[in-house]
Amino acid sequence: MEVLVASTADIKPGQMIGIERENKSILIANVDGIYFAIDDICTHRGCNISTGELKGDQAICPCHGTIYDVKTGAVVKGPAKKPVYSYPLKVEGSEISVTV
Repeated sequence: MEVLVASTADIKPGQMIGIERENKSILIANVDGIYFAIDDICTHRGCNISTGELKGDQAICPCHGTIYDVKTGAVVKGPAKKPVYSYPLKVEGSEISVTV
């Protein structure tokens, strides 16, 4: 199911936000004008990754410093071992939608 999650005006380049849709916590990141969506819950201790920092295409979890690739959900650096899910994302005009 495709759901509207944000407007492009909501997320400037170099920023990320966390949203709740369809009982899922989703992180939306803007990397140089390209948007990506991954699970917002860290697989290490369940913290919201979106409350951390975005450096380039890497989101840093604020709890224990796990670094995730926002393009794929892969763990770049632990302590987490498991990746997070990467959602298909579509931008039409100013609307950002993800498939959940």
